[in-house]
Amino acid sequence: MKDFSTDLAARLEALRRDGQLRSLVTVEHQFGGLKAGGRTYVNLAGNDYLGLATNADFCRAFYEAVQAGDRLASFALGSTASRLMTGNTASCTRFEEELARFYDREAALFFNSGYHINLGILPALAGRNDLIVADKLCHASLIDGMRLSRARVLRYPHLDYAAIERILARERAAHDHAFLVTESIFSMDGDCARLPELVRLKEKWNALLYVDEAHGVGIRGPKGLGLAEEQHALDGIDLLIGTCGKAYGGMGAFVCAKRVIIDYLINTARPQIFSTSLPPVNLEWLRFVLKRLPELNTARKRVADMAARLREALGGLGLRTAGASNIVPVIIGDAGRAVAVAEALREAGYWVSAVRPPTVPQGTSRLRLSLNAAMSWETLAPLPKLIAQALSTA
Repeated sequence: MKDFSTDLAARLEALRRDGQLRSLVTVEHQFGGLKAGGRTYVNLAGNDYLGLATNADFCRAFYEAVQAGDRLASFALGSTASRLMTGNTASCTRFEEELARFYDREAALFFNSGYHINLGILPALAGRNDLIVADKLCHASLIDGMRLSRARVLRYPHLDYAAIERILARERAAHDHAFLVTESIFSMDGDCARLPELVRLKEKWNALLYVDEAHGVGIRGPKGLGLAEEQHALDGIDLLIGTCGKAYGGMGAFVCAKRVIIDYLINTARPQIFSTSLPPVNLEWLRFVLKRLPELNTARKRVADMAARLREALGGLGLRTAGASNIVPVIIGDAGRAVAVAEALREAGYWVSAVRPPTVPQGTSRLRLSLNAAMSWETLAPLPKLIAQALSTA
């Protein structure tokens, strides 16, 4: 019989030896940066892609509305209950209505977080005689949602759409319903799905297409609707998921779909049914941002241009990168070396985190450089040389 605390201590020591031990660091978010231990850093680890969460002008304009007078209840700091009890605030309903119009869909439904939404939808919709076919690099929240579902789950090699065709040719007839599941932009590689091809496959095989646009909404597309807008694939997506904790600079997540799907989720998606809903003030911030997203195309283009320039500079120094988004990975390989390089960059004033297994596969530990509209090329230009120098001694 083992002592539980001793066993856990041994497991932690094994993580430390493998360069995979993590700890929490207290930080203070400031307008235009991040502060920790008395130092200010360029934040390259966050997901505030449009720089809205730390945009002083945006925050000032939002809080001026609070001071305007008779709408104080709309900015309350608590919702008091789940949405099916008394927590379905007018702010939440209005945001869903505005999202449905924005995406030209029948309806939208809001959840407390991206993890909640992915944990809830597939278990609610996919039954025992259904099939889920998912990209192998889907986010952990999607993997957990698939595990909780009663459906058969098959995962295809990353972005290998010929593999989807083979799976469906072999398996589709034996199942009532099929779900194709993907992210639009993959969070650790920064690469993009070919959504029109997935629309073609779902139509050919009578499947439903589930697209997590966590890293696409706000930052991609002419109006900020996401990669699906950019690739002209919006109409073919049955369940379009967007999260608000990234480019929206807030918190929460939403799904846009047919009204019958939304009504069914209201009755069956457990993370939404059994969670106290977010406070009205959170929803009012998201409504404030949503109205302004179409006006931010210049910011979206600036981020895309900086990312392309950074990839070119990294490649010019022989550093391995990938993707085609504002998420720029630098593949190191060994977890310990990745940690050492990240620490060197922090010494130079850049808040960079090393991404290690199990978040990414063994042997692919990396730096994940997350660019946003509050940055400038002058700030980013030293990075490739600093990374190369740190690697040479790591």
